[in-house]
Amino acid sequence: MRQVKYIHFVNAAKTFNIPKIDCHFNDLDTKKIEKVKQVIKDKSLYYSEFGELEYSTNDYKVEYENLLTTLPKLKTRNQKAFIFIDPYEYNYIKASQIKNLMSQGNAEVLLWLPTQFMYRFSSNGTPEALKDFIIELIPNFSDWRPGNVWNFVAQLKEGFQNYLGEKLFVDTFTIQKDVNTVFCLFFFTSHIKGFEKMLEAKWEIDTEQGKGWDYAGNQPSLFYDNKTNPLEEKLKEYMKGQKRYNGELYEFTLKQGFLPKHTNEIFYNWQNNEKLEVINASGEKARKKSFYIVYNYYKDDNKKVNFNLK
Repeated sequence: MRQVKYIHFVNAAKTFNIPKIDCHFNDLDTKKIEKVKQVIKDKSLYYSEFGELEYSTNDYKVEYENLLTTLPKLKTRNQKAFIFIDPYEYNYIKASQIKNLMSQGNAEVLLWLPTQFMYRFSSNGTPEALKDFIIELIPNFSDWRPGNVWNFVAQLKEGFQNYLGEKLFVDTFTIQKDVNTVFCLFFFTSHIKGFEKMLEAKWEIDTEQGKGWDYAGNQPSLFYDNKTNPLEEKLKEYMKGQKRYNGELYEFTLKQGFLPKHTNEIFYNWQNNEKLEVINASGEKARKKSFYIVYNYYKDDNKKVNFNLK
């Protein structure tokens, strides 16, 4: 609500067109809803010009059904929804529900999962509820061997992506409270530009925490630390023996959880070392650093150039 208030007054000060943002809070525990109401009132976080503000104390399954009815109505009014699901447990969460919520193309979903506890249970005689959750994403349950919580998160992400299909995008944001406690947010969207914006926010925070991009892609020397970069290895595999276009590389980069600037940095290094050939639509060599791996070209000219990895 602080952000809704901030956005409203920043836009108003700049005389920008201000979209209404309706907020709906739901929790089965009435006391928690009353507490939220009181905090919003005490801190003056809501004014009627922001949009509508509603509260409910429905069971998750009831609220889910309500959303399925509401989303088509929002679409007819050209409105979009952001749905944050923060369950007490994972028993009632299903991948099919996420798919249904995304089916109208006007919703983004942020799902919080207690991945550390889920991983621990999966290693010690998997409970039926967790097994059902995993099987929906990864039907061949006998192959489920995550090894550690980070692999557990990665396999869930891959499972979600395969289940939801190529037109939807999935990424994760892990929250590590301590060495033994890791939780995870799963973000779902049907709009690739929104997906890129989420990744930009994630990378900004990762960089602040010292976990950001580190690419030592210069020519090897006596003092070169010969480390492999995960995106570089994925790009090599994706481009091996294939002619790939700028639009394909833009989408591939984001689906790996990286940003276009990361791929551009790798490509520039490859180009300098004569490992990469960039050809424009007329069949001629493109100017140096002309990679066109950005949203505008993905949308309007996704075959502006093609790349050949030597």
